[in-house]
Amino acid sequence: MTGLWVAVASGILLAAGLWAVAGFFVPAHPRLSDALRVLDGRVPPAVSPASGADRIGAWVRGRLPGAVDDRIARQLQLRGISIDRFYTYKVLGALIGLALPGLGGVLLLVSLGVSLVIPVIVGLVLGLIGFFVPDIVIGRGSASTSADATEALLTFVDLVTLERLANSSATQSLHAAAAVSDQAVFVAIRDSLQRSRLEQRAPFAELKRLGEELELPALCDIADVMKLDDSGASLSDALRARVKELRDAHLTEAKIEAATVSERMTVLMVMPSLIFGLLFLIPPLLRMVSS
Repeated sequence: MTGLWVAVASGILLAAGLWAVAGFFVPAHPRLSDALRVLDGRVPPAVSPASGADRIGAWVRGRLPGAVDDRIARQLQLRGISIDRFYTYKVLGALIGLALPGLGGVLLLVSLGVSLVIPVIVGLVLGLIGFFVPDIVIGRGSASTSADATEALLTFVDLVTLERLANSSATQSLHAAAAVSDQAVFVAIRDSLQRSRLEQRAPFAELKRLGEELELPALCDIADVMKLDDSGASLSDALRARVKELRDAHLTEAKIEAATVSERMTVLMVMPSLIFGLLFLIPPLLRMVSS
């Protein structure tokens, strides 16, 4: 029976490998949902053809039903990770989950003659879990990603203010500030400005749409402030006042988060004292119970 299971497992692995190799060279067609997002102006994080290991993710994404959740897509864009790279991570997690129990089962089969049924079942379960591990990691790090994006946005506003103090126009200031860094927020702003320039429209509405899409209210506020340039208002003082308010709010949130972490650490600090006190209380309690 053991030889039969080895033959079945070998055939499954061989067929899956041939299927994966054949599909790797088949050009992937764009998903209808991604095409509609492009037509609607909501360009996904990665619109360029996939290259390298990302081709595996592009191939898997084109053949799996459903699309990436908007929340995950937003976090990927803030992290600067393409959707194809995200699917590559999912495939890698699934392969690791499948391979580890299989290798352990082969070792047990060679050394002890144990059947491969349990390792195969465990490998399938772990492979399914590994496929969704990147989603869990992205979801758990959403708060940190949003905080980093807000900090990058505040730096962008400082750069815009400096450009305005150098007598640049609002549009020129936005383009010059966005070209300074390749951080994910700067790249997203740069793409939005480029899109508005190609469409021959003012960039303020596009920036506000980007702020709503990425759930960055600060970017919407900055777009509203920059829009005052059309009425001839002086933006330098308004920008400095607004960025000061945003930094104060960001600092307050950081302090609240630090206080929460400190409260969690207090519990860990109390535990050794409780254990030490129990060392002195347990012997008298045992004597009272025994008597």
